[in-house]
Amino acid sequence: MHWPQSSRPLPRGFQVNAYKHILAAIDLNEEASEVLNNVRNLARLYDARWSVVSVIRPLTYGYTGIETAALGHVVLNFEMEAQVMARKRLAELCAEVPEDRRHVLIGSPAVEVRACAKAIGADLIVIGSHGQHGLGLILGSTANGVLHGSPCDVLTIRIK
Repeated sequence: MHWPQSSRPLPRGFQVNAYKHILAAIDLNEEASEVLNNVRNLARLYDARWSVVSVIRPLTYGYTGIETAALGHVVLNFEMEAQVMARKRLAELCAEVPEDRRHVLIGSPAVEVRACAKAIGADLIVIGSHGQHGLGLILGSTANGVLHGSPCDVLTIRIK
């Protein structure tokens, strides 16, 4: 990768983090490749290892009033099947990442991504963002949720 040269000196004390472990946080859709391509490039640039995480929202996520105990085995079966499918998709998208660094979690995406980054010792999270406006901005996005309370730096990739 070639970086443009500047004739201006860097400010005294200026430092660039040399990332050692990058966590790609992705949805398993066609937009994941944009985030993954950026992570691959960053990993090469910093000679860093990288991991990937995808979070599945629980079946009852956001549905207040649903009694999960009444659904019991249905919810459990759905979540188990969703995890199996997600693991297969992650293997297709990033086969070069060892299986023990491909994480599929169930829960609130922002919370789980932050927890995963902390657990694996990531020093950079890379996540896609659609650049929400209006009501979406007020309600927040997963990228915004990851940023606030993150245990490390966060880089958002604008999804086109």
